[in-house]
Amino acid sequence: MHVMVTGHQGYVGPWMIRAFKEAGHHVTGLDVGYFRDCVEPLDGFPPPDVERVRDIRDVGEADIEGVEAIVHLAALSNDPLGHIEPALTHAINTEASLRLARLAKTVGTKRFVFASSCSIYGASGDAGGPADEQAPFDPQSAYARSKVDTEAGLSELADADFEPVFMRNATAFGVSPRMRFDLVVQNLIGWGFTTGTIRVLSDGTPWRPIVHIADMSRACVSAVVAPARAVAGQAFNIGRGDNNFRVREIAETIVRLMPGVRLEIAGETGPDRRSYRVSFAKAATRLPGFEAEWSLERGCEEIVGWLRAGYLQNRDFQSRFYVRLLQLQHLMAERLVDDQIRMRASA
Repeated sequence: MHVMVTGHQGYVGPWMIRAFKEAGHHVTGLDVGYFRDCVEPLDGFPPPDVERVRDIRDVGEADIEGVEAIVHLAALSNDPLGHIEPALTHAINTEASLRLARLAKTVGTKRFVFASSCSIYGASGDAGGPADEQAPFDPQSAYARSKVDTEAGLSELADADFEPVFMRNATAFGVSPRMRFDLVVQNLIGWGFTTGTIRVLSDGTPWRPIVHIADMSRACVSAVVAPARAVAGQAFNIGRGDNNFRVREIAETIVRLMPGVRLEIAGETGPDRRSYRVSFAKAATRLPGFEAEWSLERGCEEIVGWLRAGYLQNRDFQSRFYVRLLQLQHLMAERLVDDQIRMRASA
């Protein structure tokens, strides 16, 4: 099958390309290139068969002609990026996504697997137990709202000839050739590794479901190849049932794995409203061929091993190479993008 992965030069993209190529698919990657320089050499991650450099807002029919399925990752990818300008998050994450979906439907691309997010459940906390796919939405950020709006728009496009699938991913973690340290697991490990102290600024009580990017990628392969009756028009929370943790528990796990590292719960910022537990039972039982494999402990050991192997080198884990907001700010400061964060021709 010919599969297109948008945003393939992001954090998840290398794992996604690898998963589809290992499954025997022909893969086209499409990316604007914001993070093309934020890359580390890691063996075992092949490039896509074809690469297209394109802003997701500018994709044309010719770019997706012959593509049988799209895995749509491209987005302004977390809450801080959404705070740059909420209207940009809406334009890129929602309007451009729905435009791409309409183009896909026009050219006959049938399966559209959308990378949504468990953050759409927002502030559910302990209320009523883990949120399943029927739980009400309570988005707490421009990023989460964009996922809610895009799911709604894709649902309106669904019919016998166009099959959207909504992958509501938990918070991602794990080692990638395009590594990030602005995600909770990596961020805590980064502080512990570089300073010897993990300092949690909140009170540590918010819930965060997590998922390794390898499991995210294999779930998308399953969603692409599954029969329409199993997945078309449906949402799946992606993660493991035992990977719902309070932030404090994540930090405590890391401390156990890194002897000598201290934990401080500062409580300076007070409780975080973004707190949600999630049920992953539907994906475990009804997404054909999928089983989440990565525990928090295994993923933490992988990240610590990456750091001890020297991949961070002399770079600051809080630098633009690992923090997406800082990279976009760098592109703006160097005038490599315009005020709509479109790449300039000179870039």
